[in-house]
Amino acid sequence: MSFFSEENRTLAHEIIGRYPKRRSAMIPLLHVAQAQAGWVTEEAMVEIAELVDTTPAEVLGTCSFYEMFKREPVGKFLVNICATMSCALAGAAELMEHAEERLGVRAGGTTPDGLFTLASAECQAACTEAPCLQVNYRYRYRVDADGFDQLVDDLAAGALDDEIPPHGVTARVRQRIPAGRAVGAVPPEAVAEEPVWLAIADGVSSGGAS
Repeated sequence: MSFFSEENRTLAHEIIGRYPKRRSAMIPLLHVAQAQAGWVTEEAMVEIAELVDTTPAEVLGTCSFYEMFKREPVGKFLVNICATMSCALAGAAELMEHAEERLGVRAGGTTPDGLFTLASAECQAACTEAPCLQVNYRYRYRVDADGFDQLVDDLAAGALDDEIPPHGVTARVRQRIPAGRAVGAVPPEAVAEEPVWLAIADGVSSGGAS
């Protein structure tokens, strides 16, 4: 039985068709798998391996390299509170303590209803807006205890569903390339003409262009 839904299996074949080598589609397919289930299951990795003609071990190796791919279930909303220097100086530790108390779980835990997973994160590159956090990798800036409580209430009530999709969904609109506008990826050995940038480089080296 296929892990992917019928729609996502069709999408998987479409994505594979964009690349000259099937294995190049591995990371995009991991994103599709995580968007479907909220995390990357073992069944998903096995099926991706079959689709791109490689081994489950290689898919696991790729998946485990990237922090954004989760290999265990997480909540609908993954809340990452930045803990590095700028945020620490602005009260990140106190914010985390409040978040743990409000959600009833320690950092790394998931609420019993499966709605929230709380985590500590490294620098989120928003040092001027400390303390900051991300919900499913969507930023929230200068968050204090009251702001955190309001955020949790809004997420639980569905008030932010248009802005923050469930964990694993990287984009609301997925790129689809019309057949008439596709680049037409081909294996390197099938390319008959010299790439245009090499022709330009040759011209520059011979003094024919500047």
